[in-house]
Parts: sequence; C-alpha cells; structure tokens
Amino acid sequence: MGYLSVILLLPLIGMIVIAFLSSKQEKAIRYTALIATLAAFVVSLIVFAQFDRSMGGIQFEEKIAWIPAINAYYHLGVDGINLPMVILMTFLGFLTVLISWKVTLRIREYFIWLLLLELSILGVFCALDMILFFLFWELELFPMYFLISIWGSGRKEYSAIKYVIYTLTGSALMMAGILTLYFSTGSLDMTVLAGMEIRPVIPVAAMFFLLFIGFAIKLPMFPFHTWLPDAHTDAPTAVSVILAGALLKMGGYGMIRLCVSILPDMAHAYAPVLVILAIVGVLYGAGITLRQTDLKRLIAYSSVSHMGYVLLGIFALNEISLTGATLQMFSHGIITGLLFAMVGLVYDKTHNRNIETLGGLARQMPVIVVVFSIAGLASLGLPGTSGFAAEFITFTGAFSSTAVTGMKIYTLLGVFGIVLTAGYILYMLQKVFYGPPQEKYDGTPDADTIEKVCIFLFVFAILVVGIYPAVLTDIIKAGIEPIIRIAGL
Repeated sequence: MGYLSVILLLPLIGMIVIAFLSSKQEKAIRYTALIATLAAFVVSLIVFAQFDRSMGGIQFEEKIAWIPAINAYYHLGVDGINLPMVILMTFLGFLTVLISWKVTLRIREYFIWLLLLELSILGVFCALDMILFFLFWELELFPMYFLISIWGSGRKEYSAIKYVIYTLTGSALMMAGILTLYFSTGSLDMTVLAGMEIRPVIPVAAMFFLLFIGFAIKLPMFPFHTWLPDAHTDAPTAVSVILAGALLKMGGYGMIRLCVSILPDMAHAYAPVLVILAIVGVLYGAGITLRQTDLKRLIAYSSVSHMGYVLLGIFALNEISLTGATLQMFSHGIITGLLFAMVGLVYDKTHNRNIETLGGLARQMPVIVVVFSIAGLASLGLPGTSGFAAEFITFTGAFSSTAVTGMKIYTLLGVFGIVLTAGYILYMLQKVFYGPPQEKYDGTPDADTIEKVCIFLFVFAILVVGIYPAVLTDIIKAGIEPIIRIAGL
C-alpha cells in the first residue's frame, strides 16, 4: 500500500473507530479524530519531504485495475500541482478537529461527517482516473450538506440545499464532459489524456465548457458564486475553514488538471473571455465585500475576489502565472482558513458578528486581535506573508502573458483589487478591535490554550510560505513545466 492510500485510509479508519464508540465517550471521539487527522498530515509531510523536485511528472503513483470493462483504475498520484493541495487539506483537517473541540451536539456524527469530508476532498486531489475523481467529487456533497444543515446557524437548511443544487448542477455537466472525453479517446487516465489526440464526438468547445462550468461553480467564478456567501455564513466554523480553505480549490485544480492540460487549444481560445470574468470577479467581489456588516459574510465575499486571482493566473496561460495560481490556492487556503477561525473565536466570545455593534475588543482579547490582524494583512498581500508571494507571482506571470491581448491592462485592474482589499480589511479591523470600548464586552475572554495552538499553526504556515515561497514554488514548478510542454503553451 502506497503513501497516498494510507493518507486516504486514515480518515476512514477514524470514522470506523468513532462509529463503534458510544456517543457518551466524547473524549475518545475527539482524540480519535485528532489522531486520524494528525497521522494523515504527518504522512503527507513524508510524501512532501520525499518528493523529487528535480523530476517532473507524477510520483508516488498507485494503479490497480478497478472496472476493466470501461478501462477504469484505482489510480492515485501526485505532482507539483496536487501535492500542495494534499498538504493543505491534511493540515486543515487536523486544525478543524481542534477548532471543533468544544462541539457538543451529536458529537459522534459530527466527527464522522468531518472525517468523511476530509477523505472526499483528499480523494479529489489524489485521483488520476476521471471516474475515481468524479466519485470523490460527488462524495463530498453528503458530509457538507449534513454539516451545514445540522450544525450550522441561521438559514442553515436553505444554505445547505442551495449548495447541493449548485454543486449537483455543475457535477451533471462535468459528468457529461468526462463521458464525452472517454468516448472521444477511450481513456479515463488524466496522465494519458494530457497530450493525447482527441477525436471528438461533440464539438471540442462543448467538451471544454461542460468540464469548465462544473469547476467554475466550485471555484466559485462570477456569476456562479451566489451559493458561497450563504454556505459560509451559515456553516459551523470548522466547516467554513474547510470550505474556504480546501473545497474551493477543487475548482481551480480541476481547471488546471483537465481543462488546461487536456484541452489546451480551447483554453487558449477562450482565455480572453475567462480573463475578463476573472477581473470582474476580483473587482465585484472586493466591491461587494466593502458593503458587508456581518464579519463572516465579509470574509466569504472576499473569497470570491481572491479566487478571481486564481482564475486570472490559470488563463494567463504561462508557466509563471500558473505557478502563481497554484501558490495562490494554497495561500488563500491558509489565510482564509485562519480568518474564518478568527471570526468563529470572536463570535464564540462575544456572540455577535455585526461589525457595526462590535468595538474596542483589542483591550479584551490581545492574542485574538494580533492574529486576526496578521491574517487580515496577509489577505491584502503584506510582504513577508504567503499572500504577497502568491499575488506577486500571479501578477508577474499575468503581466508578461501573451495569451490574451491587453493582458497588461487586465493585470493592472486586478492589482487595483488589492486596494479594495486593504479598504475592507483595515475598516473591519478598526471597527471591531480599535473602536471605542463597550462596557458589555468587559470581561470577554481571550483565546484559550487549544485555540492558541490552532491559530499559531496557521500563522506559522503563512509566514513560512511568505518568507521562503520556494518551499512550495520549486515543487509547483515541477508540476507546471510538463503541462506547459505538452500543451504547447
């Protein structure tokens, strides 16, 4: 059994063990989930350490016949594109167990669904067979629906159903795209399909957009983003962390792995339209974020803006921009994951998320305000943080791109999004933490020991990638170079 199968197996083992525990054994349930997720993270770090950065292509490959009749395989593997996503998901999986340490409602079911969510997202990132990829993609729906609809708040049932409807619509289109690729090539192997001659059974443009729209909904790309604010706002904190941190990245990863790698001509043909939509998403997302008064909704809309940078980097279609887009996915995962964790802490301590009625909390919770400020500054691209490294590389690649006419202007418009980001982040920090102190928040506690461990690990990851981005960019480059070569970009 290879390392990747072990990474997938550990959350599954944790689920099975928890299922056999009594619901009254709350301590055992929590520690089982913690051990399972920590072990998966450790194994992913072993894969990271042993990854050969000098060699492009797939490594740690596992391939076993699964459904011979349709040439489907249990096929796993990682390269420079999906390995950072695997590290990101196992890291977030471990931290979300810590974030969920005080959950008391139906605790056994909660941690089973949480582990299943981690398993399904990891499966998407590791799978190299399109049917296996789609299976994990669909599996993610079930835990996300129940985690939002049972443990969420506000209009939780509405938000959960809205998420499912959007995702199922995208999945139906994506399945049609996968089938047309299979009928056109006879292969489900992503590594074989990249660079393979396609004899299309339908127009290639239709195949491209069947796949692309499914990924665009998950990203989420404007105008397919409207499910995101509701899902984020009403989801429990740990689920918001995974949703923003890892689940959205499934869309960007799918675009690179399938749309750009397998159908590069269509990616190049429609790049001008998609780059424009990326810039609209950046500016629209940042603009509407400025209007938000709910802390959680503000961070949710900021994700629409920041994932626009990912779309911009992908369809600038050069090595630097694709490297920046992949790094941006990782960076956004840890920064926005921390932001949602901090919003959850503020709400737990004050029972309020309204920016207009909060104020002066810096005096009450100094640790929380320092970490929240670091996360906010990383989000607006402060040098020395992962946000700056990712955005700088993405903009550098996009500015030098020749794939789209007028790319320099589009890039400069995208850079303006950072100005808007600075506006809403600094406004939010000032109102919530540095406004006039309010007596009703006197005695509000700061972060406890478990919460401090969790948020400091986030900060550590943000600073490591920000100070030494080569820790990831060397690996990402090894994954991007073969795509550039095969696709002729």
